[in-house]
Amino acid sequence: MYGNQNNTMTKILFSFLFITTLSSYTFSQGARKVQVAILFDTSNSMDGLLDQAKSRIWNIINDVSSLTHQGQTPKMEFAIYQYGNDGLEKSNHFIQQVLNLTGDMDLISQKLFSLRTNGGSEYCGAVIGKSLVDLAWSDNPLDLKMIYIAGNESFAQGPIPYIEECKKAINKGVFINTIFCGTKSQGIKLFWEKGANCSSGDYFNIDSNQEIVQIDTPYDDQIMQYNDSLNGTYYGFGQQGTSRKSSQMDEDFNASNQSMSVAADRAVVKSKSKVYNNSSWDLIDAIDNNTIQLEDVKEADLPKEFRNKSIKEKNNLLETKKNQRIIYQEKIAILAKKRNTYIKAQKSNTSLGDDDFGTSVTKSIYTKAALLGLKATSPK
Repeated sequence: MYGNQNNTMTKILFSFLFITTLSSYTFSQGARKVQVAILFDTSNSMDGLLDQAKSRIWNIINDVSSLTHQGQTPKMEFAIYQYGNDGLEKSNHFIQQVLNLTGDMDLISQKLFSLRTNGGSEYCGAVIGKSLVDLAWSDNPLDLKMIYIAGNESFAQGPIPYIEECKKAINKGVFINTIFCGTKSQGIKLFWEKGANCSSGDYFNIDSNQEIVQIDTPYDDQIMQYNDSLNGTYYGFGQQGTSRKSSQMDEDFNASNQSMSVAADRAVVKSKSKVYNNSSWDLIDAIDNNTIQLEDVKEADLPKEFRNKSIKEKNNLLETKKNQRIIYQEKIAILAKKRNTYIKAQKSNTSLGDDDFGTSVTKSIYTKAALLGLKATSPK
């Protein structure tokens, strides 16, 4: 009973601080941010957790991209940490930043698929603290800032008390959400619920060994055909161009290796130009985002299709390819709506479970986003 009173008081205090901060802030009309740091336990028992994450990552990105504020899609940034892995430095509490906050969707997938499990000691307080210090969290209280930590050992392990890190999270306006891989009661005994309550985050428990049920739809094949055509409109330039174009294909393969449904989820993300943006290496995105000017790119750095042409010819080719991209993105988007309707109908007519890593993340993001005035245009 006393513990429940403490949890309630913590939530009241967090809400008070949150509202007070908002009331003293000059409200910005610019695009919002959604920042998500995922902290994976990569000890030996967590292969199932990683499999679930790989199967759900594009679904999560699609769900987050449905959030809007005043008609604008928030800028999304994801970070990845791993902890509890014997292959990591003991002096760093077996913690590694795998990926800093980024909106590069292919890079998010690449780093996630690179994770491997290997024994270890799981220090939740330490990895939370590391992510709070390392990452460039927004200082705008209108931006949604979420930490997700998943694992299956005691939340109180390690040299750094999680309670102290929770206080830091509250000061930064960051919600700590915990995902325990095991039964709900066991997670509560091992402090995972308290780990979430201390910053008014959400506590979930999942069966990390449960295989994700994927729903194939009549629209997936056609979506993938348009995805192949869409890939043909990307033109790598500069030093990164060739390798990043290759990476795009690699992440297509990683998704399709999970299932047709995961591959379709990824293709739908790629149809959203505000979400899937590759201005660091793709000529069309770079020019659209004013990262470069076509006439300033050295001939040797241009993709071969654009070399040895006049600036007028280059611009005409660029416009042609850009229009083709828009057409393929629009075709995928139309099919995506039909696909979502089909999937929702299948779920409503069956007893398909939703207690997995991906649905836990989406559920809490939607809940907290609503507090900040962000609306989900297609909630699950």
